[in-house]
Amino acid sequence: MNIIEHGRGDPLVLIPGIQGRWEYMRPAIDALSASFRVITFPLCGEPDSKRHLDPAKGLDNYAAQVLAVLDDRAIERATICGVSFGGLVALRFAAGHGNRVTALVLASTPAPVWRLRRRHQMYARVPWIFGPVFLAETPWRLRAEIRAAMPERRRRWMFRRTVLQTFAAAPVSIARIAARARLIDGIDMRRECAAVTAPTLIITGEHPLDHVVPAGRSSAYAQLIANARAVVLEHTGHLGSITRPEAFAALVREFITEGRNDSPASEVRSASDRGRM
Repeated sequence: MNIIEHGRGDPLVLIPGIQGRWEYMRPAIDALSASFRVITFPLCGEPDSKRHLDPAKGLDNYAAQVLAVLDDRAIERATICGVSFGGLVALRFAAGHGNRVTALVLASTPAPVWRLRRRHQMYARVPWIFGPVFLAETPWRLRAEIRAAMPERRRRWMFRRTVLQTFAAAPVSIARIAARARLIDGIDMRRECAAVTAPTLIITGEHPLDHVVPAGRSSAYAQLIANARAVVLEHTGHLGSITRPEAFAALVREFITEGRNDSPASEVRSASDRGRM
């Protein structure tokens, strides 16, 4: 199995999003590795993951992969951090293997009860036809949040260049993205939420800026997971972990340092309330 490690400190497993490639998480990995031993990997089913995907097991394929990563590195317990689709994987793992989880972080994660938009259902059914449309519309949908996170034109240009370079080096598969989208269409994670015992941090972007996963629906996890805390990473939408990676890492670091949160589970705090990062 292909496992990537960066940094030193308490272990943190970072689960990538629906594209399945850890390479797109490099900014978050670099920022988190200043405080943590970050362990990440390509999702099973990716050519370089070296791990078989069993269609009959659904989301459990990926939860089993997290367990295998911990066992491979002889890590008894770790912070489990999932981004977008990876958040659902992290939640499934935390619900089933609570003894291996010191803390749970869900970033820009689809809502506990999730349905694809009608247009995206069509994309997922016939990705070989609509995949190019999906790729073409994505930069347009993300334009506002990238501008909010990176007001300077030069920084936006550098970010886009890096993404294109990553795409060339680690191309994504529309077919595999579509398969993962179909997997979570209609998913209900409320039972998993009730089973989580680890302190949990829910990170979302600002509601008007996340055009992928509505932030208001993601923050619903704070009402379903005991002793969870929800925070808003300002000036970001869905991509906050990579457009403002230092601020993202600071939220995670502070949460882990503080330990279990004593404030009400429904409290939503802004990153600006904790000081500019």
